[in-house]
Amino acid sequence: MALANLVRDIKSDSSEWVNRKKLARGKFAWQEGYGAFSYGHSQLDTIIRYLMNQEKHHSRHSFRDEYLTLLRKFEIEFKEEYVFEFYD
Repeated sequence: MALANLVRDIKSDSSEWVNRKKLARGKFAWQEGYGAFSYGHSQLDTIIRYLMNQEKHHSRHSFRDEYLTLLRKFEIEFKEEYVFEFYD
């Protein structure tokens, strides 16, 4: 499945679910666009360890810091004022 189609389906289905359950004030909708980072199969053990230790990891590094680090690591140009709003 193409990543764009997967993201489209996730955003569509989750928006419909949130609105049906009335979990947000007003109508819930995702922001436009998305970002995705991929890793090779050879890095699977590293990714699993990361996921298993996410809570501990994020007690030391905020999601915002990690996200901005990934953008810089992969040399993705961005303007901070257009990066989505973070809630700590």
